[in-house]
Amino acid sequence: MTERLYYDDAYLTEFDARVEACVPRDGAYHARLDRSAFYPTSGGQPYDTGTLNGAAVTDVYVGEDGDVWHVLTQPLNEGEAVHGVIDWPRRFDHMQQHAGDHMIASALWRHMGGVTIGLHVSREVSTIDVAMPGGATHLTEAEIARIEDDVNERIQRDVPIRCWFPSEDELKVLPLRKPPTVAEHVRVVAIGEDEMVACGGTHPATAGQLGLVKITGVAPARGKLRVSFLAGTRAFNDYREKYSLSTQASNLLSTSVQNLPSQLASLQEQLRDAQAALNRLRRDAALNDLCAGFDAEPALPDGTRVVARMLEGDAALLKEVASQLIRRKRCVALLGAKAGPEGAVFVFARSQDVDIPMGQLFAGVARPLGGKGGGRPDFAQGGGPAAILDAAVKRLLN
Repeated sequence: MTERLYYDDAYLTEFDARVEACVPRDGAYHARLDRSAFYPTSGGQPYDTGTLNGAAVTDVYVGEDGDVWHVLTQPLNEGEAVHGVIDWPRRFDHMQQHAGDHMIASALWRHMGGVTIGLHVSREVSTIDVAMPGGATHLTEAEIARIEDDVNERIQRDVPIRCWFPSEDELKVLPLRKPPTVAEHVRVVAIGEDEMVACGGTHPATAGQLGLVKITGVAPARGKLRVSFLAGTRAFNDYREKYSLSTQASNLLSTSVQNLPSQLASLQEQLRDAQAALNRLRRDAALNDLCAGFDAEPALPDGTRVVARMLEGDAALLKEVASQLIRRKRCVALLGAKAGPEGAVFVFARSQDVDIPMGQLFAGVARPLGGKGGGRPDFAQGGGPAAILDAAVKRLLN
């Protein structure tokens, strides 16, 4: 059984060991050592990377035999002495994220009764899933701030983090946040005086080494509350990026970062007003053009004029223009507007003295072309390729 050196010293970055086995598998080599400081994927914490005698360690896992296996790019010989080197930045990042998980979970438990049921540390963000009282799947801004304040206050106090294997008698009386998931060789981590739980992961020696913890999101996930967070260097880098972006934005608007929300709200209002004015101009221009040339539009045998155009605008503009056109007698309006690089939206309408069913017309030409939509006999709308308009005109006039 591999001696797991990280249990005793999470800061150990180099070690010597002997190869017990090395087998080829799936284009790589899987090695078992008599002792190792490489952490295998478990408990939501990813594996360590590094090298063994210069060979890259690309994965570390616990095999079916319960032992630690190292996936290598080059083979090692059984009995060979090896020197291992841990990728320290990756390891320390995982230590910060894992400790951040414990501290957020502790705060959620103490303040709100939330029970953490899972941790996932990805390359960019870490998440924990929490079963909240009453099945709650959201937190208010005030509740998020309360959790963040609790965690970061302990970071600033640099409370100690201790990991150890208690005796059976000691384990029975420890105030664990939740019961261990294993029955033997239970390892416990304690952070300050109010967080204690069974855990086999790696952690810093003190909370101050996290530097900062920031909750970046809360959302429902499979009936639970999912909390996304950043700890340590990740949190610092995120702050630096957001500071840079917010400063750039405020400079572009010639305002302060603090005034960005009000400035953006004002710009949004101005944009809505400008868009409304543009839509009115487009509507008036389209109506003037279509009405001026109405008598020259192609006609059906009963004299019904077919007005077919692609206009600049959206579905709302199409509806407004169509409603004005069909106030005329014997008129069919087939209007479209581009939506995306190849698609379009459509409105088909007819005046009351025309018997052509618009819903059937649109569905009949749109569906074979991959479009969707339909409607009433006097009005239909939908979307699809621009060719729908030409197909509708041909169906009516041919």
